Amino acid sequence: MALRFIGIDPETGQQGSPTIWVDEEKRELVLQGWKPDETLEAECAAFEAPGHAPGIPAHEAVVRIPARMVPMLREACDVADRAGL
Repeated sequence: MALRFIGIDPETGQQGSPTIWVDEEKRELVLQGWKPDETLEAECAAFEAPGHAPGIPAHEAVVRIPARMVPMLREACDVADRAGL
């Protein structure tokens, strides 16, 4: 796996650490974040996107990251785009 570290939430200190990487081999963004509470997970699971069944498949997860990390998400997208991923 070729993980390229992009950034970590600077405000989490030593308690948790939402983090963003780009996996250049698998052509994916990799996010580490906080688990949602039951209410948020239920709301996400109930959402119906056109053409998709509601729910969260067992092989997927809802992850929360702080909005202050948007610049890091943009950087990860730019890295992926420049690498032709």
